[in-house]
Amino acid sequence: MTRENALEIIQSEKLQNLNWFDDHKIKPNEVGISEKANKWKVYTSDERANPISEKEFQTEGEALEYFIKRFRALNKFQNL
Repeated sequence: MTRENALEIIQSEKLQNLNWFDDHKIKPNEVGISEKANKWKVYTSDERANPISEKEFQTEGEALEYFIKRFRALNKFQNL
């Protein structure tokens, strides 16, 4: 998956509560993706804006696929 593919999915599915490559400080109940030193990390944050359930990836494509998967799950849960 590419960044462009991920952004298309986010827009078309109207997914909310994301932190796209550290574009802001971590907020409560969001899914984030970041990159440092050619390693990508996907996380969710709790109600106090603490990153939890972090997972690291060696490729951006794998990280983006997991990011979208987690993102969809969070949005589905929040819309119940």
